[in-house]
Amino acid sequence: MRVPNSVVLPVGTHVDCCQEEEVEEKRHNITAKISAMLAERKSNLAHFINNLEGSEEPEFYVDQWERLKEMESCTLTILDLVAVNCTDHQDIKKLESAILEHVRNEDLFPEVVRVLPPVYRQVEAAIVDIAQSEEMAEHGMMDLQYLLSKLSRCEHLASLGRELLQDVLRYLHRVGLVVWYEEIKHLESTVFLQPTFLITMFKVSLEIRTFFAERKLR
Repeated sequence: MRVPNSVVLPVGTHVDCCQEEEVEEKRHNITAKISAMLAERKSNLAHFINNLEGSEEPEFYVDQWERLKEMESCTLTILDLVAVNCTDHQDIKKLESAILEHVRNEDLFPEVVRVLPPVYRQVEAAIVDIAQSEEMAEHGMMDLQYLLSKLSRCEHLASLGRELLQDVLRYLHRVGLVVWYEEIKHLESTVFLQPTFLITMFKVSLEIRTFFAERKLR
């Protein structure tokens, strides 16, 4: 909701646990809940903006007003829900096909037609090789400057500079190949070449917090 022009594809799993009529009923309910949630968000933002504009000293709330107006301008496109049975390989392929079909839709993603410079593909291939090498630690974390030095050892990337590498990393972060939190000061010099490990860590951390929260409630 905070990302400009974002596109969301809802995915419903565990279809194998439902009857066919249940799947359609749940699909309808989920779609209705999403619509209600978006309508409520729009109403709340309009209410907050009106309150700031109607305050006695609106000049003191300019920053808040600008943030709210920016959030109000963010459009959110919700695609049709895809229901899948995760134990069925054909259903996984169906989901993959649906994602690819949407991603190739120029109306949804105008930048899909942009041609990337060859160096982007070269850096991407080199990073994949590094991530899959035996010397790569399981956590997949690597210092940005060290990554640059390793990539520069490749003959066709000898002239690769830090600024260009950062541009490439932004692209690879958007497509999900790596994770690079350049906007977080303590993490801006670290590149996660194994996003799946990071996801696992988040999952374990959440499970531990849930476990202790439940123990505390008891």
